[in-house]
Amino acid sequence: MDLGLVDKVAIVAASSKGIGKAVAQKFAEEGAKVVICSRNNDALNKAAKDIQEKSGQEVLPVKCDVTSSKDLEKLFKTAEKYLKKVDILVCNAGGPPQGTFEKLTERDFSWAIELNLKSTINMCRLAVPGMKKRKWGRIIAITSISAKQPLDDLILSNTVRAGVLGFTKSLSNEMAKYNITVNSICPGFTATDRLKDFASGLAKKSKFTVKQLFTSWERSIPMNRLAEPAEPANLIAFLASEQAAYITGTAVQIDGGYIKSII
Repeated sequence: MDLGLVDKVAIVAASSKGIGKAVAQKFAEEGAKVVICSRNNDALNKAAKDIQEKSGQEVLPVKCDVTSSKDLEKLFKTAEKYLKKVDILVCNAGGPPQGTFEKLTERDFSWAIELNLKSTINMCRLAVPGMKKRKWGRIIAITSISAKQPLDDLILSNTVRAGVLGFTKSLSNEMAKYNITVNSICPGFTATDRLKDFASGLAKKSKFTVKQLFTSWERSIPMNRLAEPAEPANLIAFLASEQAAYITGTAVQIDGGYIKSII
């Protein structure tokens, strides 16, 4: 299937590793011009080199902290300076710390909102004007299954990622008349460094080892395995494509059947 992404310009946030990097890789393989960003300059440059070597497409790396409005403005200005436009925006950020309500502070909740909700809002604020002008755009937010089915010990993620779903659904209604689609994806347990860190944190507070936790998660998934980062990346590439022009306002879980509800 030709996704129609050749020469489209995509910004993929938090893309030096994990799902973000897999998305950038997929876009580059489809012929898109990709801008990647991360707070870690070394990891960012390594990711850009990896993606370029595998896809043959040039990748533009920009150091950026998505919680910084100044950094985000620089990210978009750099993309527009060198690539002239932004057609596709993938909103992404690292997950907030784990913990239960009574062990987390007001500052922890404020930080989670800045990291996952406000960063999405601020990126969209920068992307929307150009998309409206060109009457074409794709915005995809990477959230988590925790936005639909809260996970134990992740009250920060459960709270703010659900907020992202509310924001993207509302934005999709406002942007539809401009041929801009806005969707979210909710990945389940995926084989990333983030999940390894989560498992290590849980192991320290429980009687289970990291290996036992991974086995438990795999058994809770009908497909009996974790996702690979390339699998949510494939979904995002489709949602960014010409073929997905009539799909907007959705929150699609990609979780191997983990979420039990029918809606």
